[in-house]
Amino acid sequence: MSERSDWRELRDRRMTEPGAAEAYEAARLAYELGKTVRVMREARGWSQSDLAGRADMTQSAVARFEAGGTIPTLPVLERLAHALDAHVEVRLTPRVPAA
Repeated sequence: MSERSDWRELRDRRMTEPGAAEAYEAARLAYELGKTVRVMREARGWSQSDLAGRADMTQSAVARFEAGGTIPTLPVLERLAHALDAHVEVRLTPRVPAA
């Protein structure tokens, strides 16, 4: 059996554990938020230290955030948005029912 098959088996088995799907979704959201902040920061030509200073954070906290390593609080999102001259938009939308 190849490593790829072993990994898929392990992932499939883990995804059946209680809370796994929710944790996976939280990690995906954290990654997407971090990616968005990184793209916005880079578009301004700022370093992580530049953003950290403007958002009253440390460079390492910005690095962790951009890597998706933390699930941010709303106040942290607000500080980053303010520093990037952006708005935080939180939206709940109904899921499409299965056919």
